[in-house]
Amino acid sequence: MRIARFVAQGDPTFGVVELAEDQGSNPETIAVVSGDPLAGPVNYTGERLDLAEVRLVSPVIPRSKVLGIGRNYADHAAERGVEVPGTPLVFFKPNTAVIGPGEPIVYPVETSNLHFEGELAVVIGRICRRVPPERAAEVIFGYTVANDVTARDLQASDGQWARAKGFDTFCPLGPWISTHLEPGEAAHLEITTTLNGELRQSGNTADLVHSIPELIAHISGFTTLLPGDVILTGTPSGVGPMNPGDSVSVTIAGIGTLTNPVVAEEA
Repeated sequence: MRIARFVAQGDPTFGVVELAEDQGSNPETIAVVSGDPLAGPVNYTGERLDLAEVRLVSPVIPRSKVLGIGRNYADHAAERGVEVPGTPLVFFKPNTAVIGPGEPIVYPVETSNLHFEGELAVVIGRICRRVPPERAAEVIFGYTVANDVTARDLQASDGQWARAKGFDTFCPLGPWISTHLEPGEAAHLEITTTLNGELRQSGNTADLVHSIPELIAHISGFTTLLPGDVILTGTPSGVGPMNPGDSVSVTIAGIGTLTNPVVAEEA
């Protein structure tokens, strides 16, 4: 199932997306549901809309936090000239950084070296603490696509990553949350990132240094995870700069494509 959050008229609404590849009776549509599936039970309203006629927004606005994982692909650590950490390297991104598909990534005046980082994101579905790896699947609501936008020069100059990764618009998520993937499937997904249609990143979640169950166990060992919290699992090699006027797309097989334009910050 693909859970999307969209705007047709009025406030954002949730719905279930059916694509042509599903070979169902309602291709390229979204079935409207009542309520928030991350907050409690929902019901189909009976309304169905053409997917092309709605505007998708971020499928989740974390009520609490976004947690990123640094250097979780060995090839990315190598291209940055740093070692792979023995335990997951965790950082926070504020929920005000989250935007959805098609929304612009704003290039702040404070940086001159803004990078894309395509990643698989895990959406947590229940309150949990100290989750053992073998039970991690029980707390996962689904998976989505993320771009961990990073001001690389600020990351180096600040010595910690809050500002470099925390600006508004620095956490695009979407286009929807895929809830049908089994843990074994999520561990073998191809990830690609293109800049203006040119391939820049190509990786696979099979190459994660610390697996998704390991990440959930580690993170939940020091902080309570809440429904809607998002874990960014790390980026493969090929990260690089983007500039105003560019368009960056992150695609994860079995989930979808997240595309965002880059715009200069208005004075």
